[in-house]
Amino acid sequence: MNTSGNWFFWAALSAVFAALTAIFAKIGIQGVNSDLATLIRTAIIGCILAAFVWFTGKWSDPFTLSPKTWLFLGLSGLATGASWVCYFRALQIGDASKVAPVDKFSLVLVAVFAFAFLGERPSLHEWLGIGMVAAGVVVLALGR
Repeated sequence: MNTSGNWFFWAALSAVFAALTAIFAKIGIQGVNSDLATLIRTAIIGCILAAFVWFTGKWSDPFTLSPKTWLFLGLSGLATGASWVCYFRALQIGDASKVAPVDKFSLVLVAVFAFAFLGERPSLHEWLGIGMVAAGVVVLALGR
């Protein structure tokens, strides 16, 4: 199976790494301010990604990108930063097994936002799955 172009392979790998992120972060933030921990994590990510882009030969001049690309990548970066700060704060005071699933409510929001802003139209089957994720988050949140 050619995995390089298989979106499901990469999405599943993302889920594995996201799960490890929650576990490693929960262990790593013990006795450390969550904002400082987020900064350290972000600096490490920046270094790793810069090396990855450089060594894979994918570096290009970012100043040739369009203003629209800069705007939306900038907004994405701001949203990512805000998400990480909130996620680490939640991990510091809550159980990883509860925080991570609630964080994945983003799946529901992505579907709603993609419907509203990108014109994507999930099938009834897909909406059912999205609704089940939403219901699972509600069950977790109410189960305190």
